[in-house]
Amino acid sequence: MNALLNTLRGNVRQYGMIIALAAIIVLFQISTEGVLLKPLNVSNLVVQNAQILILAIGMVIVIVARHIDLSVGSVAAFVGAASAIMMTQYDFPWWLAVFLGLLIGTAIGAWHGFWVAYVGIPAFIVTLASMLLFRGLTLVVLKGATVGGLPEQFKAIGNGFLPEIGPDTGLHNLTLIIAVVAVAILIVLEVRRRNAQAAYNFDVLPFPLFVVKLALLTVVIMYFAYLLADARGLPIVGLILGGLIVVYTFIMNKTVFGRHVYAIGGNVDAATMSGVNTKRVDFLVMMNMGLLSGLAGLVTTARLTAANPKAGVNFELDAIAAAFIGGAAVTGGVGTVVGAIIGGLVMGVLNNGMSLLGVSIDWQQAIKGLVLLLAVAFDVWNKRRTAGSGGAGAEATESSAPPPDKLAEEIEAMEAELSVDSTPGETPKT
Repeated sequence: MNALLNTLRGNVRQYGMIIALAAIIVLFQISTEGVLLKPLNVSNLVVQNAQILILAIGMVIVIVARHIDLSVGSVAAFVGAASAIMMTQYDFPWWLAVFLGLLIGTAIGAWHGFWVAYVGIPAFIVTLASMLLFRGLTLVVLKGATVGGLPEQFKAIGNGFLPEIGPDTGLHNLTLIIAVVAVAILIVLEVRRRNAQAAYNFDVLPFPLFVVKLALLTVVIMYFAYLLADARGLPIVGLILGGLIVVYTFIMNKTVFGRHVYAIGGNVDAATMSGVNTKRVDFLVMMNMGLLSGLAGLVTTARLTAANPKAGVNFELDAIAAAFIGGAAVTGGVGTVVGAIIGGLVMGVLNNGMSLLGVSIDWQQAIKGLVLLLAVAFDVWNKRRTAGSGGAGAEATESSAPPPDKLAEEIEAMEAELSVDSTPGETPKT
């Protein structure tokens, strides 16, 4: 029970948002008389919010590194416009236009990184200038008009679905297969993670609760896959989004770069004195945001089947809101990719549910603003609560987890060797 309570206390923001998302889904499912979770609506929900979720992944990394990027909507619009011009006016193959669009987005991100990391201009100012710059360049490139006539292969990025395979079961077989594989991988990773924590005597969930957790995750994933399979299958953009979640979760949790990002966001001075190349990390963080902005712009243009001068408006606000609602701290150092996705889903379900209920767009904006304010207020309250009580697990009698048995034996042997080798008045040998 103590392990469960400590886990809940230590992840109160993350679990709180999961509970909030579940409550919002139940509320709109009831109020819309079951329309919210109809297979076709769930499929549309994924397609319509994919670009915001892509941006939220990059934005949470930027916020963890104690920066902000206000230009993502304008960069997305510019990349989408430039790629559309390449395909329609210069007859570039669609795949080459996509590659060059991603390259443009990365170059813009590197441009931001140069000013932020090496010149020292705050990211707020740099990206605010770029927001105006690239919104204007989008109008220049498109000459104020919408550019259509894009190749079908390109439009499939935003509107296409995975192909059908296997016998006719009434469902999309490939979607269900992908879901089963995802569940199997998730279970293996969770078991390995639990075993690693137990090996170092960290608190872990009791085995029955751990099994319940895995069962709930399996049910949620398979039910979501069933809904998609009952419609048109997994959207191509959904597969792209899933790949990004896996890759960036691994980067932030398992790589040196991810650890450096968290270190810089937590305490930049301490990170610098520890040998972290903060300028390089800041540069890469902003460059990565440019890459994902370019990808979001390509997805948006493909979904709309045209490049529009007004594309990407308010994308930056939605991405920032998703990151903060999903648990990112305003002061940096805290936030996860999965949390940002949960925050983006909260915003997406709110938009979709209110639209189904016929709520006007002005009230939708007001309600989303209130949700963002409450999420940040909850973050501030949670920080004050943990600071006042010593944080999650403050009641523990030990300041750190005891070492595993093998490590304890090695330490004891080393201490015994030092005591034998040392003589009175001399420094023990090392």
